[in-house]
Amino acid sequence: MNNDTQKTIFVIDDSASHLATAEEALEKHYLVMTMSSAAKMFAMLGRIVPDLILLDIEMPETDGFGAIKQLKANRAYASIPVIFLTSHTDSQLEAEGIDLGAVDFITKPFSEPVLQNRIKNHLNVDEMIRDRTEQLREKTDQLTRLKNSIVFTLADVVENRDKNTGGHIERTTVYIKLLMDEMMTRGVYADEIRGWDLDSVVSSARLHDLGKIVIPDSILNKPEKLTDEEFMVIKTHTMAGERIIEHMILQAGDAEFLHNAKLFAAYHHEKWNGHGYPYGLKETDIPLHGRIMALVDVYDALTSNRPYKKAFTGEQAIDIIQKDAGTHFDPDIANVFCALKEKLELVKLRVKV
Repeated sequence: MNNDTQKTIFVIDDSASHLATAEEALEKHYLVMTMSSAAKMFAMLGRIVPDLILLDIEMPETDGFGAIKQLKANRAYASIPVIFLTSHTDSQLEAEGIDLGAVDFITKPFSEPVLQNRIKNHLNVDEMIRDRTEQLREKTDQLTRLKNSIVFTLADVVENRDKNTGGHIERTTVYIKLLMDEMMTRGVYADEIRGWDLDSVVSSARLHDLGKIVIPDSILNKPEKLTDEEFMVIKTHTMAGERIIEHMILQAGDAEFLHNAKLFAAYHHEKWNGHGYPYGLKETDIPLHGRIMALVDVYDALTSNRPYKKAFTGEQAIDIIQKDAGTHFDPDIANVFCALKEKLELVKLRVKV
């Protein structure tokens, strides 16, 4: 759109007299460009994007209805207001034009005051809408930055308490993004993932271990292997995370971001064969978020040093995951994950403790 004080108007009509009349009526107030066909309009659009288009309906080759369909199908031009010019007063014709995206109809022959006033009104409305859209976009960006700041802070609080998992959240976040992109590419659960806001889903995964905030330091940071009783306490972090996020949802509303975070927190320790925790769900009864996080969480744990074990190599970790596909892990997702072996190794080198 033209941001200068003087707006640009395209007038498309196969009648030279109508083009001349429109130009004479508008040239004192606007930069007017006249064209005798839709083809010439589209050729000009490659160089100039107008603020409004006056478009004749009855033209040879491509008529007005055909032209507006092409305009609305192109994201670069879809928001340009289009006013149809017509010699007919037909309510059915107008209804069809409005359905196609026209903002108004002007009947020919038109008077100078009518043409000027109608165009002025629509340009004012369009400018108001664009200003309001920009304001809403800025507010949305501010809220997104605030949300991300809160998520990063919460994730840091959890990770700073757990001395054994430095860099875990950052790495698993990158792994998840790689995995979901590859799943989409290979068509694995693509129909489900296609409906997700991937940036929001990836960001929400940072809260998968939020429940560890309630685990005592003596257990969370124990340098030796945990006893069975201590491991039972550790396992409660999944339900604790779920409860915390459910409380956040009650306070803030069932936002998609928080819903995704709850699924990651609650189900990332479930197993494909039903022997996981906390609910013992099996196969596709486990939400997809949990099946995805299970892989990246285990891979990062296997390839990280712990006080009671040394890190496995990336290749060793992939071998373990391949063996556990169909028991611990969703076999289809595991196949995709293992195909990312080289990329996963690069992430591990880049994001260290």
